[in-house]
Amino acid sequence: MKTMILLACLCCTLFSCENVEKKAGEKLQTAREAFERGDFSEAKMQIDSIKILYPKAFETRREGISLMQQVELKEQEKTLVYLDSLLQKKQSELDAIKGKFTLEKDAEYQKIGNYLHPSQVEKNLHRSYLRFQVNETGQMSMTSIYCGPSNIHHISVKVIAPDGSFAETPASKDSYETTDLGEKIEKADYKLGEDGNVIAFLNLNKDKNIKVNYQGERPYSTTMTPADRQAVASVYELAQLLSSITEIKKEMEEANLKIEFVKRKMQEREEKETEQGEYPLDFDQAQKWYDGYIFEQAGHIYSPNSIIEAIQNKSFANSL
Repeated sequence: MKTMILLACLCCTLFSCENVEKKAGEKLQTAREAFERGDFSEAKMQIDSIKILYPKAFETRREGISLMQQVELKEQEKTLVYLDSLLQKKQSELDAIKGKFTLEKDAEYQKIGNYLHPSQVEKNLHRSYLRFQVNETGQMSMTSIYCGPSNIHHISVKVIAPDGSFAETPASKDSYETTDLGEKIEKADYKLGEDGNVIAFLNLNKDKNIKVNYQGERPYSTTMTPADRQAVASVYELAQLLSSITEIKKEMEEANLKIEFVKRKMQEREEKETEQGEYPLDFDQAQKWYDGYIFEQAGHIYSPNSIIEAIQNKSFANSL
């Protein structure tokens, strides 16, 4: 009687395991179909659900891992194609306008040069004004330049539109003062993003007369010329384009790294399966299937018959 009950239990267990693998296999097939039609998100979701819903469907989960690597590889390759197309488009836009700017770059000392509007490169001696520049990676900055008979020791500026709206920089993190033939010269730099929104404010109000207040120990004010207002708008546009190109290149580099990683994992998996050769069985899976008995002195003891059958059949199943 006990033997019959034991056999019945083992049969139920075996049927249960086969049923689990079948259901997990259906999930895997759904994932494969999603992968074939290019729905990578759905494919990944179905593969992830196998581990959650059928944790003991080891063979299907193993196949799921292989499919997941294929999904991730195709996903990154698709991303790379899109980014390459976008980069070409942005590069064409850059080539169309960069000739309108002056690139200042000392090849011996500078790895990255700065683009300036031509109107702010020449004939600007002895003039107090706001100068705008953007480096080749898209980082834009503004420099408040003061020239006069005596120092005002300014560290920030406030720009005011005719309607009274304004923007104000925080204190500059990079400023210096000098004297040239008796003329006092002061410069303070402000990077876009650390400028109190002044650059964006000027770009928005490029068609209006803008008053500039230099803020320091002594008050000083000037009005932006039309050429300077055009300079900020043009350099701002160039900065947006250059920063986009820099970001795209960064994303392409990340995609390539992910592709290399996935390919390496796929290769390692293939090598592991080759090394396993005639007996491609995983010890961790064997431990989950055949818990055996635990003895204080000996640890886990497994059924020799179950292990031998698993090796011969190259799969796990409950022995009768």
